[in-house]
Amino acid sequence: MVNEVAERLLDKADASGVALLGEGGLLTEITKAVLERALEAEMSEHLGYERGDLAGHGSGNSGNGTSPKTVLTDAGAIALAVPRDRNGDFEPRLVPKNARRLAGFNDRILSLYARGMSVRDIRSHLAQIYGVEVSPDLVSKVTDAVVDELVSWQNRPLDAVWPIIYIDALWVKIRSGSVTSKPVYVAVGVDMDGRKDVLGLWVGSEGEGEGATTWMAVLSELRNRGVEDVCIVARDGLKGLPDAITATWPKATVQTCVIHLTRASLRLSSARDHPKLVPALKAIHAAPTEQAAEQALDNLEVSDLGQRYPAIVRTWRSAWPEFTPHLAFPPAIRTVVYSTNMVESINSRLRKATRNRGHFPSEQAALKVLYLAVREQINPKTRDANHVAAHWKEALNQFSLFFEDRLSIQ
Repeated sequence: MVNEVAERLLDKADASGVALLGEGGLLTEITKAVLERALEAEMSEHLGYERGDLAGHGSGNSGNGTSPKTVLTDAGAIALAVPRDRNGDFEPRLVPKNARRLAGFNDRILSLYARGMSVRDIRSHLAQIYGVEVSPDLVSKVTDAVVDELVSWQNRPLDAVWPIIYIDALWVKIRSGSVTSKPVYVAVGVDMDGRKDVLGLWVGSEGEGEGATTWMAVLSELRNRGVEDVCIVARDGLKGLPDAITATWPKATVQTCVIHLTRASLRLSSARDHPKLVPALKAIHAAPTEQAAEQALDNLEVSDLGQRYPAIVRTWRSAWPEFTPHLAFPPAIRTVVYSTNMVESINSRLRKATRNRGHFPSEQAALKVLYLAVREQINPKTRDANHVAAHWKEALNQFSLFFEDRLSIQ
């Protein structure tokens, strides 16, 4: 039915040469008609009788014409005729007094902001697509409205036990006198249902490094918010992190992300050698035992590829202590730990949002964009799409056996 209505609207627009959006646009006019009809219905409910009904005579209140009002909607700026009553106590719910934009319009601004668009870009986009001119202050007020939500999200309580937590860092440019690059630490957890959840975002200081002290502050916050134990903490070679992990969760297994090791290796080599290099690396990370993996690394070292790219072998050997734990895991756990697409999709969205902006005027501005990107990526309405693996239950059973009684399955 909805599709049929949409088709009729498009056919009508094509036949008459009328635009869909903007002043005089078909959708704009339809939205105006629907809103004004709804406002009339609200007025009838308020008065207790329909307009023109004789029952209203002598009731003590009646309609008193309309007042013009322009509101911003997803269909553009719409000039409405808002009904009034003689007593002046009519309070529209659909378009409240003093409101100049509907909720959906705010959501559109936040969605554009979450994609890394600057205030100037958002204003230009709204003007081009919807024919709406908005001020920089309006965009700032809409985005500032999420600050309290961000603070609440950053301090929310977390589950006590997590099968996996991935920890990564991305760099963003922030103006602090001059524009400098600062790390933003990201923790993504996999819960007992096999769904991903961004546990927090933390902005570090320029040039502070990634020592154990820095990581202790981040991990201590997670523990203070309720995380008592983690089976596996996967990380991207971040300095000082292993010591902080074992100090915070003594039983946790520290695992270097295999995907990151592989990508680092590919960056150190020519693209023409990738078809040969990828199978050689797979022989290492997919080996059945640590001994077999070490033999595969030795074979790579003495091969033509190893001689041509000694830095690749050195990268794997330096990461060996934190790479090998996953070789002892059962197959289902290996698959989940290795397959980091779930966290990579989040990191990709975050990097895209920050890359589009160039630099941010403050740390809070950077966190607003990153939080909105997270909120859009992990939407409660699409939680089923956030599964880590198709066979998570099999993996969870192997987690329960491998890590014994550490998983408290509710």
